[in-house]
Amino acid sequence: MATVLVPLAQGCEELEAVTIVDLLRRAGIDVVTAGLDDKPVIASRGMVLIADMNLDQALQKDYDMIVLPGGLPGADHLNQDSRIQSLLKTMSSEGKFIAAICAAPKVLASAGLLDGRQATSYPGSLDDRTIAEMDYREQAVVIDGKLITSRGPGTAMDFALSLIEQLLGRDKRAEVEAPLQRLN
Repeated sequence: MATVLVPLAQGCEELEAVTIVDLLRRAGIDVVTAGLDDKPVIASRGMVLIADMNLDQALQKDYDMIVLPGGLPGADHLNQDSRIQSLLKTMSSEGKFIAAICAAPKVLASAGLLDGRQATSYPGSLDDRTIAEMDYREQAVVIDGKLITSRGPGTAMDFALSLIEQLLGRDKRAEVEAPLQRLN
């Protein structure tokens, strides 16, 4: 079974966090949500999220993918957490999936993971960064090998479905997507 870590920082974007966790679990993926501390997570619009465990506990397990929800100041908290930075670098070096949406791709940039890669983000969240040879795309979801990025809350469902497809294939994505009644 595929395993995915979704770190939840204070001020994360709840629409992104909940959509990612919900759809990945519908696909049968083992999703672990981890707070950066032991407190309930107060998301950017005031929703209270209770993580499965704290990040120190979550780091005792191996994952096939890490997915960073965006939102502010959530993405800033992720960016400032040395455990997240270290985990991103380790998972990248091990050839595992790294994914981020909205403002969270700036966490990937800080870890040096966007150098020479195709990526997207919430408009403006990567503009002030010097990222060596990054190919910025204004698309809903950008997949560059095992690096997956997305634009924001409005692209969260497409993002989550893309994550399912990357981990479990096109057929599993279609199985999860059909009952959602999406109109394309």
